[in-house]
Amino acid sequence: MNTINAAFHNYVLMSAVIAWLIAQVMKTTVTFIKLKRFEPERLVGAGGMPSAHSATVCALTIAISRAEGVSSPLFAIAFLFAIIVMYDAMGVRRAAGEHAKAINEMRRMPPFNQEEGENEGNLTEPMDEEEKELKEYLGHTPLEVLAGALLGILVAMIVPQ
Repeated sequence: MNTINAAFHNYVLMSAVIAWLIAQVMKTTVTFIKLKRFEPERLVGAGGMPSAHSATVCALTIAISRAEGVSSPLFAIAFLFAIIVMYDAMGVRRAAGEHAKAINEMRRMPPFNQEEGENEGNLTEPMDEEEKELKEYLGHTPLEVLAGALLGILVAMIVPQ
């Protein structure tokens, strides 16, 4: 029980977890406002505004800088980790999301969505249930990453040490 209690009183850990949680709730709210419907996947899923990945790693980095100082090896590791995560979110993962979107669009068009000779010319034929669409929310725009980073910094500055 002391281990669990210690984890809940770990400033660095709590800053990162709280930043992630706030970002996911904000992302779900933004999606709800845009789509006018609740998307439960947004509570845990990747992609969207703000970046929960950026919020988490920036809160972690700032919390470590406050707890250990910017000259500590832990800060150096966290800082480089944050840069890599945010770069990846805007690069590789965003590109994968764009590819998924294009593939999903292609799969909705003939001849991809039907057997050869079946329902020729029918553009509205849905995909089979076993042919699930690829996830399109994977990466982030630079603005989403910036918003997540600012959120993480703010959270780490507000959470008491």
